[in-house]
Amino acid sequence: MLNNLTPFLLHWAITALSLWVASHIFKGVRFESTSALIVSALLLGFANAVVKPLLIVLTLPLTMLTFGLFLLVINALMILLVSALVKGFRVSGFWTAFFASIFISLLSLVFGALATGGDPSQSIQLPRSGVWL
Repeated sequence: MLNNLTPFLLHWAITALSLWVASHIFKGVRFESTSALIVSALLLGFANAVVKPLLIVLTLPLTMLTFGLFLLVINALMILLVSALVKGFRVSGFWTAFFASIFISLLSLVFGALATGGDPSQSIQLPRSGVWL
């Protein structure tokens, strides 16, 4: 069990760190407390795992028409969704969320590569066998 928990905790910490850095870079992104930051990182991970794939499927024609650039809009919508759900996390508007989502994605990618040393076995992977319901 600890084998599966470690990559999750690492990913959660990287997301929280990226959100914290983004709140210092972008004036429109603010956290009132550390707990709001931690809950936002957890909820952002959950939204990216559950809600984002549904939005991608629903907007697939638009995404293909824009050669995937609409995915940036979906990322911004995920941040706005989390800011609407978490008390103490504020994003001033869509464009702030848009550019912050790009920054957070790139920073998470860099932090993830540094934390795992580029080892792909440290990433969270779905089971390769079993029954999916």
